[in-house]
Amino acid sequence: MSKSTALRASVVAGAALLLLAACAPAPEKPGATGGAEQFCARMVTNSGGLDDRSFNDASWKGMQQAGKDFGIDVDVLVSTSETDLAPNVQQAVDTGCGFILTVGYELTPATTEQAAANPDVDFAIVDDVADAPNIKPLVFDTAQAAFLSGYLAAGVSQTGKVATFGGGNQPPVTLFMDGFVDGVAKYNEVHGTAVLALGWNKATQDGVFTGDFEDINKGLSVTQGFIDQGADVILPVAGQVGEGAARAALDSGGKASIIWVDSDGYDVLSPEFRPVLLTSVLKNTGDAVVSIVKSSKDGAFDNTPYIGTLENGGVDIAPYHDLASRVSAELGAEIDQLRADIISGAVKVTSPSTPR
Repeated sequence: MSKSTALRASVVAGAALLLLAACAPAPEKPGATGGAEQFCARMVTNSGGLDDRSFNDASWKGMQQAGKDFGIDVDVLVSTSETDLAPNVQQAVDTGCGFILTVGYELTPATTEQAAANPDVDFAIVDDVADAPNIKPLVFDTAQAAFLSGYLAAGVSQTGKVATFGGGNQPPVTLFMDGFVDGVAKYNEVHGTAVLALGWNKATQDGVFTGDFEDINKGLSVTQGFIDQGADVILPVAGQVGEGAARAALDSGGKASIIWVDSDGYDVLSPEFRPVLLTSVLKNTGDAVVSIVKSSKDGAFDNTPYIGTLENGGVDIAPYHDLASRVSAELGAEIDQLRADIISGAVKVTSPSTPR
């Protein structure tokens, strides 16, 4: 073969290789949806931080479980104030991960903004609904489970007064409170009693709020006020503030008990509070997070809201633990039947804040 022929052959072969390279798919960016070997996920808390013993804590446990189950890298960015929220979401996006979970309605603006700017990243948000093709809302019809807790509270009350209060007048909070007072009303209807629910008026959508979700002393003060009025079962819907309610109940010397929210207070609160913990209104956030991380990793993510209900196990009440002796067999059976009736639709639980 002449040198000129060999040169022409070399040029042709090189051109062919370049053409094949141009036709080959581009390498997948690290963390992108669908790349199981590179996929990673990040979570951003609201200002309550990881130690809220509530939905931040439960969401992070779900992320950790997803990391373990699917062999993926997960991490969390903890917000300690409102000024941390948007920068933390930006930092989560900057990691290049394919899935970002934000926790709490306060993160909706930052989540929506980043989702629009990063259409190839999957986002999910806990406790709020954001309308975007790459944001999946994780919301929970906690009124259904709170209805059971209100019925329970009325059934065990010795004073004929129970109470609830919130951290702020927002739908994820008032949804619990609506369900609770309606559960009390249902008990009164069934038993011909007149148990009074303090702290919330469903008709006017107004009641008692501490104004934040971190100040434990506010929870103690508000709960002590309710105890002084005769309430002996109190439902705080206020994150860490609820620990103050537990302290007030413990200091009452057995006069009062509390109902925790989001996670089982028996597991997340200090053991010293177990003697005053009647039950908890549960949001099964962890399992929902695991499922949604998997869908993103597998390339099956969609933006259809996940709505936790009694029927799908997304909400319920916790066992009665140390106070089980206060719940008669008859009352326990009524609550079990009530759960079944809510699932079947025989009993309707409604609220202006019911997730759709």
